[in-house]
Amino acid sequence: MGNSKSGALSKEILEELQLNTKFTEEELSSWYQSFLKECPSGRITRQEFQKIYAKFFPEADPKAYAQHVFRSFDANSDGTLDFKEYVIALHMTSAGKTSQKLEWAFSLYDVDGNGAISKGEVLEIVMAIFKMINPEDVKHLPEDENTPEKRADKIWGFFGKKDDDKLTEEEFIEGTMANKEILRLIQFEPQKVKEKLKEKKT
Repeated sequence: MGNSKSGALSKEILEELQLNTKFTEEELSSWYQSFLKECPSGRITRQEFQKIYAKFFPEADPKAYAQHVFRSFDANSDGTLDFKEYVIALHMTSAGKTSQKLEWAFSLYDVDGNGAISKGEVLEIVMAIFKMINPEDVKHLPEDENTPEKRADKIWGFFGKKDDDKLTEEEFIEGTMANKEILRLIQFEPQKVKEKLKEKKT
């Protein structure tokens, strides 16, 4: 990114991001200015990313989950995200199409990046998700998914896999598209938490 340190976003990157995301030129330019304030070098490190993530989840421990999210978006594995990688991360996790989100989710769960998911990797991500859930909300989870181990078992069971089997990206996406329960179980759902807060206020 040749001019990542200058105050304006290059036309090429702006056009590419508008094409690949639903964000407007105004939104992108404004985010770029605040991105540069947080990260004057034009790149964001894993630690900085964790700090930004922590602001979104002040009552949880998002460190482990943020590390996995960072890894899944560090496209060139250089230990930093540039603005383009950062915006694509925002888009994929918020406004992306289901198939795009699932491609991202696969890379999130494929912890070692070998192109397949093991049950151990599912458990690792689910454990990170559980650290993001308020202990009060955990109490309201169904009996068969109220611990990381139970939730990982349930996800793996839906795919019909044995404990030492592996899951390919195609199997992961097809299985999840065909079963809304898997989609619900593999993601962290801050929306549910927001709904509960609204209930408390009314």
